Amino acid sequence: MTIISVDLGLARTGLAICDKTGFLASSLCVIEEKNMDRLLKKIAQIAIEEHAEKIVVGLPKNMDGSQGESAKRAKDFADKLEKITGIPICLQDERGTTITAHNYLSQQQVFGKKRKKQVDAVAASIILQDYLDKLRKEKENG
Repeated sequence: MTIISVDLGLARTGLAICDKTGFLASSLCVIEEKNMDRLLKKIAQIAIEEHAEKIVVGLPKNMDGSQGESAKRAKDFADKLEKITGIPICLQDERGTTITAHNYLSQQQVFGKKRKKQVDAVAASIILQDYLDKLRKEKENG
């Protein structure tokens, strides 16, 4: 099953995709777009081109698990994306993914402008990998 994930941002939004087996997530791209309607259309087009069967949208919860404005924005975005694409949408807790993405890029010695352009796609791949791992655990536990 082809699954795409979205790390929604105010200026840049990262996308990731998994392999056909649903085992491994990898970065796909970063879309630099502030206008929500244009962003929705661009992601819908990519989802169609990639034959996505599911889309996972990162849900930015606060560290205590509560949800603020960013979470509301992500939920609204997910609802609109599902209406546009007809593809099922899941929300995935994204706490700590951006920090993990920065740490990964530091280990890879990616800095400056190059890092800024990659961090959102790496965060999207972490969101998707967390989701895939969760599915695998649920399957194993019956």
